[in-house]
Amino acid sequence: MLNNGRNRVIIENVKPEIDAGRFPSKRAVGEKVVVLADVFADGHDAVFAQLLYKKQTDGGWKEIPMKFLENDRWQGEFTVKELGIYFYTIEGWVDHFLTWRKDIKKKFDADQNIKVDLLSGVELVEAAANRAKGEDANALSEFAETIKNEKDFAAAVEVALSRGLLALVEKYPDKRFATRYDKELAVVVDREKARFSAWYERFPRSCSPKPGKHGTFKDCEAILPEIARMGFDVFYLPPIHPIGKINRKGKNNSPATKPDDVGSPWAIGSDEGGHKAIHPQLGTLEDFQRLVKKAQDHGVEIAMDLAYQCAPDHPYVKEHPEWFKKRPDGTIQYAENPPKKYQDIFPINFESEDWEALWQELKSVVEFWIGHGVRIFRVDNPHTKAFPFWKWMIGEIKRDYPETIFLSEAFTRPKVMYRLAKLGFTQSYTYFTWRNTKKEFTDYLTELTQTEVSEFFRPNFWPNTPDILPEHLQFGGRPAFMLRLVLAATLSSNYGIYGPAFELCVSEALPGKEEYLNSEKFELKNWDWNQEGNLRDFIARVNKIRKENPALHATQNLKFYEVDNDHLLFYGKATEDLSNIILVVVNLEPFRAHSGWLKVPIGEFGIDFKQAYLVHDLLSDDKYFWQGELNYVELNPQILPAQIFRLRKRLKREMDFDYFM
Repeated sequence: MLNNGRNRVIIENVKPEIDAGRFPSKRAVGEKVVVLADVFADGHDAVFAQLLYKKQTDGGWKEIPMKFLENDRWQGEFTVKELGIYFYTIEGWVDHFLTWRKDIKKKFDADQNIKVDLLSGVELVEAAANRAKGEDANALSEFAETIKNEKDFAAAVEVALSRGLLALVEKYPDKRFATRYDKELAVVVDREKARFSAWYERFPRSCSPKPGKHGTFKDCEAILPEIARMGFDVFYLPPIHPIGKINRKGKNNSPATKPDDVGSPWAIGSDEGGHKAIHPQLGTLEDFQRLVKKAQDHGVEIAMDLAYQCAPDHPYVKEHPEWFKKRPDGTIQYAENPPKKYQDIFPINFESEDWEALWQELKSVVEFWIGHGVRIFRVDNPHTKAFPFWKWMIGEIKRDYPETIFLSEAFTRPKVMYRLAKLGFTQSYTYFTWRNTKKEFTDYLTELTQTEVSEFFRPNFWPNTPDILPEHLQFGGRPAFMLRLVLAATLSSNYGIYGPAFELCVSEALPGKEEYLNSEKFELKNWDWNQEGNLRDFIARVNKIRKENPALHATQNLKFYEVDNDHLLFYGKATEDLSNIILVVVNLEPFRAHSGWLKVPIGEFGIDFKQAYLVHDLLSDDKYFWQGELNYVELNPQILPAQIFRLRKRLKREMDFDYFM
């Protein structure tokens, strides 16, 4: 305890630190972790701070000197290079040598007698020599002797202030009374696809080329080349399990069914099996594994739907009735979201007295499909399941399979969405679907990218889903689909679409609702991918732009810029070294052309106001020479509702001709 009384340095206000360190930050392999902290001490002594980090499996800490910013604020950074969990903390101490070095210069400049002060410095250098080894120890001893024996104060001060001496002393600091931050903060490191991905959702049962015929996994294989050509790297399948027969829903969610009604895939389980079984009409487990392998051959991963709920005839209902809530009349409670009723689904009771066995069984579902090649799971309605379960289950899975990705489909309250992300979900659905105006986009994306939220919440933007046909897509026509695609694909580095409804611009909704008329959730569909006006080539071009421009591979680098028209949204992304700069302008109104003056932040990009620069619209392939900040654009949504510019700076070579980078 007495020794602690000499630890004078204070470390506080550390960032990132999620909820006082209870939850980890998130990164993908190759990303930086930038750490900030207030580090200070009493009095006027100099302070030194360093960042400590290690991978969970490492034995010791790696040390990185932190940089002083201002007002006792320090910054350090490290790069995460492997999957798994990293830890970091901060150490700080009073640096008596730096204090002496600073003071000796002031006293010498003030023409004071510094004989004794020089000897104080000699003691500090000799102490450093005792801590050093080999050549460094000898060099420090020589520095000490030189300062001690030098009769000329000016020469002694010159040696004392030399960078060589400073470097050696800093190499062997006096850390006897160093303060270590009282927390080891965690970072979960995921693979690159957690940071950058394009998802394509399609119902396997609707993949048959023959109208009215139930699709199979082999039919899914046949469309893989087109999914890959459009630039998607995740093929997400709604539930592929047997569908309940008791209380099966008919078309448009009708409680009345006909013999040929196929039901909702989310009503999982029947006498044909449950969450570890495959719908017989889709094929066999071997067929599914073949689809996984064929997808990989095309650079695409299969993502499965993880829906923890059961149809009334799911085997769990008979084998484990204690896992479900019973009503006073003895019947099991079906799912409700009043006034909506889901008689074909029984929610799982996470307050069951048999909760431990329940948790183990639910985890085993994920392990089963991991064993058959799946590493990406889109999780249905996770906000209706217990938070402690998710923390445990995701932690268990990622301990053994750190490459696993979990996407949270939680259209719910903000705090609940954020809590799920903190608990371990890799990516998250968002409110992007309901943001429409410039202010709404700017405010929401600023929250997602410029606040603490960005440390734990990875957004995945979906313009549509099987559940949601937003109003702007119902009435905005083809331009609305195009502009929402550009927004989703460039604002966020992770995005997805529900197709082919999206690329065919399907807009028919149930009256007064944001739901598809004749929803594919309840019936087979036969899609004509070649339908006139389809967006397949446009989607392919946008995804190609995404892949070829590293600036679009991240979300946190998003910045909004000025444009003098509230119907135009202007923003950009750039790599850290400015080798790739992307500027995007989108007409948010699908009905009319809009124009405006963009204010390009040329100073931010290192461009002089007299210097011309090239902007290449990657959507239209048009090129323009611009100069200065203000530049004019006009966007007709009937032609193209957006422009995605690659900015190339004009550089001067010695041979007196120009080129662009």
